Amino acid sequence: MHNRPLSHIRVLDFGHYLAGPLVGMMLADLGAEVIRIDPPGGPKWQDPAFDMLSRGKRALTPDLKTEAGRDTAYDLVRRADVVIENFRPGVMERLGLGPEALRQANPSIVSLSLPGFASADPEFAGLAAWEAVIAARTGQFTDMGLNRRLLGINPSFTPLGLASAYGAAFGAMSVLFALNAREQMGGEHIEVPLASALLEGLVYNCELIENYPDRYKSPRELELERRAREGLPNDLSFAELSEFLDPFYRTYTCADGRGFYIVSCSIVNHPQRVLEVLGLGDLLKELPDFDVYVDRAEWPADWALRSYPVGKNDRKRLSDAMKAAFLTRPSHEWEALFGAAKAPATAQRSTAEWLADSHARASGLVVELDDPRHGRMRQMGNVAWLADDPGAMDKTAGPEADEFRGALARVLAEPPRTAIGGDGTGGWLDGLKVLDLTNVIAGPTIGSTLARFGAQLTLVQPVRPSVDPWNAVVFGLHAQRGKQSILLDLRSAKGQDALWRLVAEADVITMNGTDQQRAALGLTETRLAEINPRLILVQLDAWGGPCRGPKSDHLGYDDLAQAATGVMTRFGGGPDTPEEHAHFGTIDALTGHCACVALGAALERLRLTGKGGIARASLAAAGEMIQAQFMYDYDCRAPFDEPSGRAARGWGPFYRCYAASDRWMFFAAPTERHAALARVPELSDLVGRDTDLEAALSERFAQKPVADWVRAFAGSSAGVTPLGSLHDTRDGGLQRESEGAIDISKATFRAVRHDRHPMGRWVDLVAPNAVRPSQAEITIPGPAPKYGQNTRAILARLGYGDAEIQDMIDTGAAAESWSDKYLPE
Repeated sequence: MHNRPLSHIRVLDFGHYLAGPLVGMMLADLGAEVIRIDPPGGPKWQDPAFDMLSRGKRALTPDLKTEAGRDTAYDLVRRADVVIENFRPGVMERLGLGPEALRQANPSIVSLSLPGFASADPEFAGLAAWEAVIAARTGQFTDMGLNRRLLGINPSFTPLGLASAYGAAFGAMSVLFALNAREQMGGEHIEVPLASALLEGLVYNCELIENYPDRYKSPRELELERRAREGLPNDLSFAELSEFLDPFYRTYTCADGRGFYIVSCSIVNHPQRVLEVLGLGDLLKELPDFDVYVDRAEWPADWALRSYPVGKNDRKRLSDAMKAAFLTRPSHEWEALFGAAKAPATAQRSTAEWLADSHARASGLVVELDDPRHGRMRQMGNVAWLADDPGAMDKTAGPEADEFRGALARVLAEPPRTAIGGDGTGGWLDGLKVLDLTNVIAGPTIGSTLARFGAQLTLVQPVRPSVDPWNAVVFGLHAQRGKQSILLDLRSAKGQDALWRLVAEADVITMNGTDQQRAALGLTETRLAEINPRLILVQLDAWGGPCRGPKSDHLGYDDLAQAATGVMTRFGGGPDTPEEHAHFGTIDALTGHCACVALGAALERLRLTGKGGIARASLAAAGEMIQAQFMYDYDCRAPFDEPSGRAARGWGPFYRCYAASDRWMFFAAPTERHAALARVPELSDLVGRDTDLEAALSERFAQKPVADWVRAFAGSSAGVTPLGSLHDTRDGGLQRESEGAIDISKATFRAVRHDRHPMGRWVDLVAPNAVRPSQAEITIPGPAPKYGQNTRAILARLGYGDAEIQDMIDTGAAAESWSDKYLPE
């Protein structure tokens, strides 16, 4: 099909394992011609997941260690637009296909490298960067969420490929933005270290605010602080832990025994909807609710219904009433009732159940195709798509080895690509005007991500906040960076007039909401096309897919996507003990990044055709992406028996957390296995031993410090790394804003202490260093504005006079602030 968003783009995919193939699949799903380049003997990863990641691709097997094989590769590069690889630093150069060689063959090529750690980082560049090694060193396995900390479980292994998922999203978006800028800037080489991407993806779990007020801390956080203060161990049972969960942010058991997860806190009216659906509306008369954008000393009660968390004195009675109510109906009935009432909630499901779910299949979040190796196969659907793409649901199975050989002569008969563009400087998105209508985390992440590439962001929020300051301000410190802020009442005629003036000047609009919510704002495809046929609207929601399904207009948040797609039951160990993976924004951040991928495809189509449209992503699709290596099913599939639960420390003896004599470490030798042990004298007698090998390695590793084991395995494909923590990783790469220029190009990990922040407190935030172009500029966005800070300036820009602006403020059509303080105490 030649009318797809990327059908004019040819990609050479040298990727192996997860990250590189994910980028290739994302581009193929958007219509690109992707040729998978395999080594002699076939792909390194022989797995059904790799077959899924190869869908829509062709396959060629040149021997790149021979002159003929390299010549074939060069000939293809001359006729390609993109090259993807995720080898260790230096491998492509040794093959003669490094960035300089690629540019010599094709000056317009956009090449993407996805190493585990930054190639310019002397500390980590040489480390064997298996997925779990990256996760372990960054801190993904340590202090993994508030539940695990209170349960006293540390470390916590998880098989989810977060680093590859975040890295693939950053990689795909950067390739598309670079393609769109080729006419000005020419070809580009981009590096996306997976560890850098992982730390950015988990940014909300390592944000640190000076003198952080207790009012924003959850009951679990306060209990952790109490235990540390009193010298008590963290040793809660799961049953004890549940009583520290907020009534509007936890799992309940239904009449059919299935868990039902609700996330209905922090948003005006959401808790009310929950109680009304449950038949507990009478409780609303007894519960306090008031404006929380004032200091706590001014509150008339110790908590408000619209603000997280519920107060200690009401938490148990609300939870008990809700527990009893949920036991009166089965989970599928509650799911329908909650969805219709716009109360965010979902039944807990396993990955296998999600792959068979009626909504997942109807919406295209799960697709089916005939695979020559596995038969009828259900797979994860697109993670980014355009609403009017005619081929979004058309999938072809991954290729057989070297099947592209017969088409090679045809491709090589094409003339080589001509050089495109010049030597322009700046960011890929310089001058792009973005109107941001989003809130909470996932939606705002789109704009804060675009800001680093040069986009100009105008953020519109209501004159009276619908989101509490925990969500809007605390998380907004990162999610709203690089934006200007205006407050408008979109229910008023004057507010509507200002909105449509903003729409008229925009190149891109971003919003998080369902199709129903988009229509209520008047942002229909027809109206947008009438205003500006080149306009692109980027929309993300909870349950959306390329098609409509029964839950398409249900509301939802990050944790609900985790619950529905199987993340929580896997991490918790089963349906009776589900747990959120990490705590804040695991899927939110990824969804925002996937929406940027969709925007990149829309911009590329716009460049060629002049046609705008709607670019889409969803939380559920991102929930599938972080489980990509498991997100498939077919008859006679091997069991879903990957490591799960609180006792998981790894995946067999050669891929596991071990305690050295001084601290925990991760040992990864999944391919070398016994050969890796043979090179280490202290372990060589264990070669060939299969019985109790894990216990034997545990005993040996415990005899020496981690540094000794790192040296013992250095220079091989086996990797050993100490387990880091997110906070230590942040602090280890911390630079102060007041000290001058911040380096975001060399070290793998970088965080910034914004010690000149308008909040009046310093805040530590992860720097935007996941994407590292060789030519384009990356900008650290300015601080998130106080909401409404730029209202007058923006209205003046739109052509309103001083008297008109004052009238809008006086009549409530516009406002300049939600609160006296940036962050209410």
